[in-house]
Amino acid sequence: MALKSDQKMSGIKGSWLCRLVVVVTLACVISMSIMFYSFSPSNCPLPFPKPKQNCAKSNIPLSDKAEEKPILLLWTWPENYRFAFNDCKKFYNIDNCQLTDDRALYNDADNVIVYHRNIEWDLSNLPPSPRPPFQRWLWLHLESPTNTKRIPGLENLFNLTLSYRQDADIPVRMRLMTRKKPNEDFIIPKKDKLVCWIVSNDDPSTGVETRKIFYRELSKYIKVTLFGKAYSGFLSYDDYYPTLASCKFYLAFENSIHKDYITEKINGPLAAGTVPVVLGPPRRNYENFVPAESFIHVNDFPDAKSLAEYLLHLDKDEDAYRKYFNWRKHLTPSPHLILQNQEFILAICTACDYTARHRQYKEAHDLYEWYFN
Repeated sequence: MALKSDQKMSGIKGSWLCRLVVVVTLACVISMSIMFYSFSPSNCPLPFPKPKQNCAKSNIPLSDKAEEKPILLLWTWPENYRFAFNDCKKFYNIDNCQLTDDRALYNDADNVIVYHRNIEWDLSNLPPSPRPPFQRWLWLHLESPTNTKRIPGLENLFNLTLSYRQDADIPVRMRLMTRKKPNEDFIIPKKDKLVCWIVSNDDPSTGVETRKIFYRELSKYIKVTLFGKAYSGFLSYDDYYPTLASCKFYLAFENSIHKDYITEKINGPLAAGTVPVVLGPPRRNYENFVPAESFIHVNDFPDAKSLAEYLLHLDKDEDAYRKYFNWRKHLTPSPHLILQNQEFILAICTACDYTARHRQYKEAHDLYEWYFN
C-alpha cells in the first residue's frame, strides 16, 4: 500500500511539473511576441516620413519604360529639305530617339532643333515661350562664319550647338573608321583624268574668291577638268562617285577658310579612291580628321606653279602616287549622302543619337562669341 501511495504521489508531482513547464513556455512566447511587436521597425518612429507607395498598376511594362526614347522635335525643315525619319536607322543605324516634326508634341519634346538660317530676323518663328523646364534647344548650323548672319537675340537662347565645329556640343562629320586587320584588297580605281573639280557655288558673297584665284593660277600649268553647274553644267548624282574615282587628283577647295570648316569635299575623293588637293584651314587642322599622307595641301607649296609641277611628277611616278593610299590598310572611309534633300540627315541623326545618350542640362552662353571667334 505504501509503495502504491508513493507511486501515486510521484505521478502527481510529474504531471504538475509538466504543466508548469508548458505554462512557463507559453508565457515566454507571449512575452517575446509582445516585445517584438512593440519594438519592430514598422512601429518605431522614423527619422523621415515613409514615401507614399502608388499601388495603381501601370499599363507600361517596366522594360518598355527603361527603353523609352526621348522626343526630338525638328521645328522647321532645314532649307525645306525633307527626308524619312527612318533614314537614321537605314543609313547610320541610329534609332534611339523619337524624331518628329509634329509641333503638337512641343510641350512633350525633350529636345527641339532650330535651324539657324530658317530663323526670322524678328525671331517670330521660334518655338513659343516659356519653354517646358526640362526641354533643351539645339542650334543647328553647318555654314562657315563667312556665310552666317548675326540674328540679334540668339546669343543666350540655346542649350546645345550642332555644327561642323569640333568644339561644338554635337560635332557633325563623316569620320574614317579604324580596322584591326590590315586591308590588303584595296585597288586604286583606273584613272583617265589628271585633276578634276566639281564646283556649283560661284557666288562672290560666299567667300569663294580665294579658291577662284588659286584655281585660275593653277590651271595655267596643269589641265583641270571641270564639272558642276558653276562651270560646265550639273553633274548627275549617279555620276558623282564614278567621276571622282576616274581622276588622279581632286580639288577639295572650301568656299571659305575657317577652323574645322572641312566639309564633304574631302570625304568624296577619299571614299572614291582619289587623292584630294585641299584648300582650307591649315594642314594641322586637316590632320585632326584624316591622315597626313592621305591628302595634298596647297600650303605645302610656295605657289600654284610648284603644286602643278608636283602633281605632274606624281602622275609619272606610280610608286610615289600609291603612297597616298597606304592609309587604306587600316582606315576605311564611308561615302557620304549626296542627294540635295539628304544634306541634313547626318546632322539630325547625330543629334538624335547624342540627345538619347546625354540628357544632362547645359547652356550655350554667348553663341556668337564662340562661333565667330
